[in-house]
Amino acid sequence: MPLPPSSLSFAQAQAGGGTRELIDTLARTPLSKVVIFVVVLTVIRVAIYPYMAKTATGKRSMAYAWTRFFNEMLDAFIYAGVFVFMLIRPFGVQAFLIPSGSMWPALYVNDFIVANKAVYRYTDPKEGDIVVFRPPITARLNEDQVDAQGEMKVDFIKRCIGVPGDLIEMKEGVLYRNGNRVDEAYTAYSECTDTIPQLECQNFKMLTADEKKLITKTSFKIIKYKGAYIPLDFTDRDANSPRPEKAPTEEYEPYHVAAEFLIYDPDEERRAESLPAERIPKGKYLMMGDNRNNSFDGRGWGLVPREWIIGRAEFTWWPLPRIHLDR
Repeated sequence: MPLPPSSLSFAQAQAGGGTRELIDTLARTPLSKVVIFVVVLTVIRVAIYPYMAKTATGKRSMAYAWTRFFNEMLDAFIYAGVFVFMLIRPFGVQAFLIPSGSMWPALYVNDFIVANKAVYRYTDPKEGDIVVFRPPITARLNEDQVDAQGEMKVDFIKRCIGVPGDLIEMKEGVLYRNGNRVDEAYTAYSECTDTIPQLECQNFKMLTADEKKLITKTSFKIIKYKGAYIPLDFTDRDANSPRPEKAPTEEYEPYHVAAEFLIYDPDEERRAESLPAERIPKGKYLMMGDNRNNSFDGRGWGLVPREWIIGRAEFTWWPLPRIHLDR
């Protein structure tokens, strides 16, 4: 069943505790800190160079051996800082941690993925790509995701469903692109199987065919409303409602829409629903999670600008049993 707003799954890279978060934190170390680290090590390296150069071969003691080992370690860290953090990460690839299940079953909670940041420097995202991107402010679930400048400070990962010029609609859960039904073999309708309540669900199971019949399959389209392109989630009962009506068989509301796009007047809801679907405008992309009833995505918070797209997920590299290409 759809999670309530406080528990909606979203894939983002963020630091926490433990080995996996330590790896993620190192991978996401700000460039300014890397530069300071490299400069400090370089200063130390320069400071010990005279001792290394002036010590004659016959006078090299154990202290010299340890200094030489320390010097080589400094070189290794300096080279890593320059090549990995200043060249490879900004322009090539970067590792990201998946802490939630909005892309389940393609990506599991705690998967580490490698994103190709170079590919979108010479090509644009395509339908079906699994994409890492900076989400719009409308995607925030809490203020911890927003920096001092009022912008999102976390990265999301979703599947690209629509590119500029596409006409995207969902009719009772079925996706249509430019009027043609899309066979989405990668999608899932799931329920959380965790026995311990927590903010983010860790484990899921597929709903059976009979269980799936009991939940509301929402419809969706992009409309031009009051001069702006907005996402519209609707059922036969309401549209972008602050309190979507639940079916008797459902525990949670069938959809969740960002506060900026809520419509409070029932008559206005019907008017918005009657508006035609709009094609995705130039420079914008539509992203959705594969775990359709457990993903807060473009259906709720809208479109992603091209300049906020970071890279394409290429493969999962950890944990070892989960190694696979991300498609």
